[in-house]
Amino acid sequence: MSDAFYDFDNRLRRIHKSRVKLARGYVSVVGDDGLIVVKPKRRRMGFHLRALAFVIIGFLGFKVMILAALGQAVYADRVDTLREGSTVERAGAWVMQPDPVSVMLAQKIRTYLP
Repeated sequence: MSDAFYDFDNRLRRIHKSRVKLARGYVSVVGDDGLIVVKPKRRRMGFHLRALAFVIIGFLGFKVMILAALGQAVYADRVDTLREGSTVERAGAWVMQPDPVSVMLAQKIRTYLP
């Protein structure tokens, strides 16, 4: 009796696992024998370029807004202060240094700031 319950419990566990996988998306495939088989979609764990683009655009927007709000002189002074710090702060100063694109965008945005 306990073997029958054990087998039944294993079958229920396999069915539940299969249904969870199919709930994430599935693909119907016709086999060689003409039978339609439903298979779960493979999960892609790769790196998405769209996510990288959003991070870069978001960071550039953040840098432009700070540059527009503080002004070039104060911003340059704060970046120089970062350059004198630890390795992480120096890396941050390198990333936050004003580039021509961020300076141009900050000048355009500054006209709209009070």
